[in-house]
Amino acid sequence: MDKLEINDLRINFNTREGVIRAVEGVNITLNRGEVVGLVGESGSGKSVTCNSILQLLPSPPAKIESGSIKWKNKDLLKEQKVDMEVIRGKEISMVFQDPMSSLNPYLPVLDQVAEPLIIHGMASLPEARKKAGEMLLKVGVSRVAENPRAYPHEFSGGMRQRAMIAMALITQPSVLLADEPTTALDVTVQSKILCILKELCRDLQISVLFVSHDLGLVAELADRVIVMYRGKIVENNNTKSLFSNPKHPYVKALIACRPTLDSKITRLPTIADFMDEENNKIQKDEKLDLNPIHLDSEETLVEIKGLFVDFPSESGLIRAIDGINLKIRKGTTHGIVGESGSGKTTLGRAILQLVQPTAGQFYLNGNVVVFKSIRERKRFCKSMQIIFQDPYASLNPRLTVEQILTEPMIVHGIGKSRKERMTRAMEIMEEVGLDAGFLNRYPHQFSGGQRQRICVARALTTEPEFIVCDECVSAMDVSVQAQVLNLLKSLQVSRGLTYLFISHDLSVVKFMSDQIAVMQKGRIIENGTADQIYNDPQSKYTRALIDAVPKANCSLSHTY
Repeated sequence: MDKLEINDLRINFNTREGVIRAVEGVNITLNRGEVVGLVGESGSGKSVTCNSILQLLPSPPAKIESGSIKWKNKDLLKEQKVDMEVIRGKEISMVFQDPMSSLNPYLPVLDQVAEPLIIHGMASLPEARKKAGEMLLKVGVSRVAENPRAYPHEFSGGMRQRAMIAMALITQPSVLLADEPTTALDVTVQSKILCILKELCRDLQISVLFVSHDLGLVAELADRVIVMYRGKIVENNNTKSLFSNPKHPYVKALIACRPTLDSKITRLPTIADFMDEENNKIQKDEKLDLNPIHLDSEETLVEIKGLFVDFPSESGLIRAIDGINLKIRKGTTHGIVGESGSGKTTLGRAILQLVQPTAGQFYLNGNVVVFKSIRERKRFCKSMQIIFQDPYASLNPRLTVEQILTEPMIVHGIGKSRKERMTRAMEIMEEVGLDAGFLNRYPHQFSGGQRQRICVARALTTEPEFIVCDECVSAMDVSVQAQVLNLLKSLQVSRGLTYLFISHDLSVVKFMSDQIAVMQKGRIIENGTADQIYNDPQSKYTRALIDAVPKANCSLSHTY
């Protein structure tokens, strides 16, 4: 019986700051036909461990200090490059996190899925294309049958990820390494991909190492779960036992950080609430304020009437927003949920006038939004801000944090001098939980969570009334996500902010929102309070979204 064995793996990275111990003494066994979840935050060593199996780590800076990875009486760490080329993609395949950067934009998807068969001499070109088409249909990519020459950019994110899975499974490998294959996907697409993986693994008896930061997601798929923390394995158990009786405080924290559809709390626990470096005891302090704070107001801040947005295409106009009416009350959070392509982001950008509406009227504080001068537009922009999904892409890598934060102040004439703007920037940094001494640093010197806090800080520099949060936590670790969500809630209280919170994650939207609108094909098909939407959904589409949310059997969620 073929099984993959990782024994005492130790991997270091040599950096300018010194040696980073990424993996320390990891032992993993993956049996034939078994699905093992490998879970932990960014930086815990999951992907490093996974990539080392196929010798995909950059060396330097990576250096494998010790250990072995046994496969079919071979040590994969000692295999030559030419031998690894035979193993990669044929015996052991990998599904990467970002399909758009993993797929070749210059080749049709069908040809890319067929390529492993040709490289490994398993089929001729016509036969490989035929098998690739069959595999793509098997994973639900039916569009290839209609257009065999379709390129990656012509597919949605979910379809591209399915194509990546088809490419990994086309050779019928013995082992599949899935590195965050569903991160940032809609819950419905995510659910379908998990079902596909389950079926294919059962039919083909493939072993899967499923890497993720989301314990709830892994619980839907894995037979056994391994949890990594700072390069070490802190818990290894079958899925049911791990969720019903977790031993390590870090595992308890990962479970509790994730909001659920049933939770009623107003502040999410974080890793710091569970982990105490000295005694590993759960910390209960004044920060854990679980008492609900009511910010409901009957006064409307933003109102939209008859909004239409069309985009030109080769085949004519595409209607992205189709006659939306919406009211957002002051001091509240209005959540927007829906699948990719439903028009969520377009709606948010249209409200901010970043997208030109085809028709419709906007009201701010009861007044029609009409720009008669540049000064009026600047005044509007000052009061309406946005936090984008990808903090790294939305921050200028050539500017320091000081320049990033003071630039909007300069544009809107806030602060009489550089010193005054600097003081304001320092206060905002501390308000979002960052050290004011970081102002001279550049974006690449921060973690993902810290970069998103900088984006929040930038949005606050103009003292806005209204902020659009556009998928601003979708790709974050659950612990970092909890920190940012708690920050947004606390800022709403202290500053009286109003949010439009856009996300495909229904659990997160329910935690954040007072009101929720469900979007499908450019229309709002359901609108009501968070409890109404989740407890008594009126449409089949809303019910499908709710049913697609991973439901880990987690008795510890949000309890201490």
